[in-house]
Amino acid sequence: MSSFAPVGLPRLLPCVILASLPFVAEAHHPLSAKFDTNTSNTLQGQVSAVDWSNPHVHVFVNVENPDGSLTNWALELPSRVELEWSGWRPEALQAGQRITATGWPALNGTHQLWAESLSDSTGKAVFTVTDDPFSKRLAERSEGPTPRWPDGKPRLGPAPGQSGFWGLPSRRSLIEDGQNVVMDEHGLLANLDDAAKVAPFQDWALALYRFRQSNHLRDDPMFLYCVPPAGPRQFQQPFGAQFIEDKDHQRIFLLLGGGNGNWRLIYTDGREQVGQVSGNDDNPLFFGRATAHWEGDTLVVENTGFNEGFWFSNGGLPHTKLLKMTERFTRLDQNTLQYAVTVDDPGAYTRSWTSTWELQWFPGEELPEYYCQDNRP
Repeated sequence: MSSFAPVGLPRLLPCVILASLPFVAEAHHPLSAKFDTNTSNTLQGQVSAVDWSNPHVHVFVNVENPDGSLTNWALELPSRVELEWSGWRPEALQAGQRITATGWPALNGTHQLWAESLSDSTGKAVFTVTDDPFSKRLAERSEGPTPRWPDGKPRLGPAPGQSGFWGLPSRRSLIEDGQNVVMDEHGLLANLDDAAKVAPFQDWALALYRFRQSNHLRDDPMFLYCVPPAGPRQFQQPFGAQFIEDKDHQRIFLLLGGGNGNWRLIYTDGREQVGQVSGNDDNPLFFGRATAHWEGDTLVVENTGFNEGFWFSNGGLPHTKLLKMTERFTRLDQNTLQYAVTVDDPGAYTRSWTSTWELQWFPGEELPEYYCQDNRP
């Protein structure tokens, strides 16, 4: 990231938000955890630097104060992946350009603004994310049956000579099947009174879940410490997952498009969970230990050995070290993967329960390059 000499600029222009601003960008964390989404500010200034990084792009702007001094503001924007998918490159905004930005100020009073809109001196929008940066890719797909291996089993990854990954989950947080609960893309409830409907919580787990929700998920370890999005959460992220099926060694590598290039290993060679999965059986892991077998066209994955240092779903549902998960992957056709997970955690829930959703195939593409660590302090 380059820095540039500050220059004089027009002053900060406060204004009152008159209506809810549309949110079309996928943020690394709920915006309400960091920004005051009930207030809107507008500022004008001159760009000093552009930090084209993940998890969020930042544009730094020098703004003139009433006394003539300058204050450098950090304008926070969506990830470089979303901006690039929307057709932008960092060269679209240069140091020295005058811009106007409108957005939400930081809750802690620092000189930061989530830029809901950003335009140059001519009024042209800059660094905006389309309503759905995935739609064009989905529209260009061809339809077809489930691709298969020579042994007849479904391919979870691409066919030979092709590429692709799974993304755009139809559900973005764990909700027990059959429950009608409204959430946003981060798993934040539209109505906190619906919390008890989400899963069969034990009392302490429901209380913790409600606290995390009411706190706007500020304590999320994935946001605070770049902890891996393990458990079902890996299939709730915006940047997808990719299966690498190693038939020769009877194992599957599952690569994640979010986090820090995280991956997990699933054994399909018939070994038992206890004592035969790589690693110290007494050492709980973020991704646990996974063994799998096929039931018809469905890959059934048994997972145990989790630690308690991560949130296993968007929205902050709790779990304990007693967590066991049964995942079922069914490729319904060329473009659709059904994912179902049964949660069995007698430390946090009163009974086992299941949540199901679908992911979409993005052909001809590799996983996005997205790293949590890039521009974190």
